[in-house]
Amino acid sequence: MESFSLILAIVVVTALAFDFTNGFHDTANAMATTISTGALKPKVAVAMSAVLNLVGAFLSVEVANTISKGLVDEAGIRPEVIFAALVGAILWNLLTWLVGLPSSSSHALMGGLIGATVASAGFGAVHGDVLVTKVLLPAIAAPLVAGIAAMLATRLTYRLGRDADTKASEKGYRAGQIASAGLVSLAHGTNDAQKTMGIITLALVAGGAVAPDSDPPLWVILSAGIAIALGTYLGGWRIIRTMGKGLTDLQPQQGFAAQTSAATVILASSHLGFSLSTTHSVSGSVMGAGLGRKGGVVRWSTATRMFVAWGLTLPAAALVAALAEWVCGFGSWGTAVVAVFLVASSAAIWKISRREVVDHTNVNEHDTPGASEEPAGVVTQAIAAVTPPPAGPTAEELSATIPAPVGADPQAPSAASTTV
Repeated sequence: MESFSLILAIVVVTALAFDFTNGFHDTANAMATTISTGALKPKVAVAMSAVLNLVGAFLSVEVANTISKGLVDEAGIRPEVIFAALVGAILWNLLTWLVGLPSSSSHALMGGLIGATVASAGFGAVHGDVLVTKVLLPAIAAPLVAGIAAMLATRLTYRLGRDADTKASEKGYRAGQIASAGLVSLAHGTNDAQKTMGIITLALVAGGAVAPDSDPPLWVILSAGIAIALGTYLGGWRIIRTMGKGLTDLQPQQGFAAQTSAATVILASSHLGFSLSTTHSVSGSVMGAGLGRKGGVVRWSTATRMFVAWGLTLPAAALVAALAEWVCGFGSWGTAVVAVFLVASSAAIWKISRREVVDHTNVNEHDTPGASEEPAGVVTQAIAAVTPPPAGPTAEELSATIPAPVGADPQAPSAASTTV
């Protein structure tokens, strides 16, 4: 029983570590556009997001129940399986953070749980219908819905404000951005913090600490909320830079439209119990807002890298988790080996990240790989093609001085220099 209690404690601590990485990995979802447009200072933005993530964690448990009760068969799960799942999710989060890619922490967790469960109990222990309806379909639909909504909202915003004073309009939209960013943070807490609640509750059920089909205990809700809030406060500056500056250049009107659209999609999904990727929703809305402004440019080289990361998230996390579960199957020493590997790998990734530090002081510097080489949008090129050339030089600009001949009397009028 002592050994079992130890592994259960290890699982809970590892789950909270994942929640922490989820926080700093997904800070960009709420605050990247607000920071990039200058609506809030970076440190103020992440502090605000952290508080609202904590509040959001207490608003619902629907997503937590999807994970703890719906995705996999509780009867075939051991605490070691959940530990292996978390190893796969944490390592994927850290790797994508290192390269500044906004991948889905949610799908990393889902992939890890599926891979570890299959390695332990076979494919039959995964509920395929729940996986398709509440994970995969929302993964495809969320960025599309959020992107289309943001594009239409951006166009409507510019149309309604075309006759407004530019400075007053931008000031108003910055205030709206702050409010919508707060809504995204709140929505993130209602969705992503619950995933850790669900995974801890699943571990408690597997360990016999709580009854099957139980809702997350209060201490689980509180600890998960605090962990994601702390991670959010640290700020995933690398991903904030990509989301705020690497995909497109946003004006306050676009930032407001993008965040409002994303928050609506996330809150609706949380209400329905969908384990939605907030990263997918916000990234889709940012690209939609970029396309919604006349002459706007979406940097498709960065977007393509992001799409590839999205596609790899589930299988990559699943593969690492399956390998971790296989090693854990050798007993306590196997679990210890996996734990040491997780700590060592995390430390190595952090050390590599120190070679090029990205923090609140340089997060808005525009040096995303490939961004500078991205061609202008079609609309921008078309406008440039029909723009009339600059007016010709004036007579004054054409004036030139002809020097006097060598040896001539400089005082003589005929020898003086002549201006034409």
